[in-house]
Amino acid sequence: MDDDNNSCAARPALPVDRLGRPLRDLRISVMDRCNFRCPYCMPESTYHEGFRFLGPKERLDFDEIERVARMAAELGVTKIRLTGGEPLLRPGLPDLVRRLSTLPGIEDVALTTNGVLLPRFAPALRQAGLRRVTVSLDSLDPAVFAHMSGGRGGLSAVLKGVDAACAAGFEGGVKINTVVQRGVNDAGVPDILARFRNTGVTVRLIEYMDVGNRNGWDHADVVPSSELRARIAALWPLEPLPPRYRGEVARRYRYADGAGEIGFVSSVSAPFCGACSRARLSSDGKLYTCLFATAGTDLRALLRGSARDAEADERLRTTLSRTWRQRTDRYSEERMHSRPGAVQASGREKIEMHYIGG
Repeated sequence: MDDDNNSCAARPALPVDRLGRPLRDLRISVMDRCNFRCPYCMPESTYHEGFRFLGPKERLDFDEIERVARMAAELGVTKIRLTGGEPLLRPGLPDLVRRLSTLPGIEDVALTTNGVLLPRFAPALRQAGLRRVTVSLDSLDPAVFAHMSGGRGGLSAVLKGVDAACAAGFEGGVKINTVVQRGVNDAGVPDILARFRNTGVTVRLIEYMDVGNRNGWDHADVVPSSELRARIAALWPLEPLPPRYRGEVARRYRYADGAGEIGFVSSVSAPFCGACSRARLSSDGKLYTCLFATAGTDLRALLRGSARDAEADERLRTTLSRTWRQRTDRYSEERMHSRPGAVQASGREKIEMHYIGG
């Protein structure tokens, strides 16, 4: 017993960044490619047929991803979300889910997808240990959907994907992410909510953000969550719900009539930087400490620079810890307190969302 106590006492403290935020969540982009071309993420004008994406050997393999995740778990990460691009384009993804879901300390493995490939993969993902699925769906109007997906895919295919996820019975449930743009799809938000009321599927309404450099973001295109919430409450009264944990991104509400709940992600109008506990790993092995980051820490070179042994693992663990401890990111708060357009006009080149996930 004494030996156990001494061992625990000698264990280093889990890292917190310079603003006192712990590392709890790791988002892993397993694929930089996507089968959609959403204008706010991967506009066709840039990501055309001739665009050079990463080659297979440039991406981290599953052994390397598992190794980073294991070290991250030792530093306090309990939740992992697999993202892209479109993560279901990565061959063998259920195998990676199985590996990650059994790591010591990992309590939750989730996936964000456009949903098209879920009918093929949902059962295997559920069996592998995936707990939650989030499907991106911006409109139920076929024409608006086509515009917001860049003319790729089909609305019916996404809805079949949602149905497949529900049928698979993921323990943590199924969510819909809807990015709301004024004058584009905001008028159709009630249709999405009506479609998923009383189904157990939670819709999360996300303010349109200036992620990356190519989406032509304008603050005038943002529909603040407070405005959207008032519109919705006029149709279906809402009641606030308490957060389930510190740093929860969405502010949760339930329908007063018991038809389920919805969430609002208000990164522009009500930033939540102060409680952000998320790091992001790109598919080629760079670690980013903010969705709006300009540069990352290269872990791939570290992973491939020497044979795996205890010393190499310690170097990786030290790099992860040091990167997090040096973190000062609070971009959304800076944007909110700056003059309109000042942050965007600063010349800051941000990493594109398809590269590190949402």
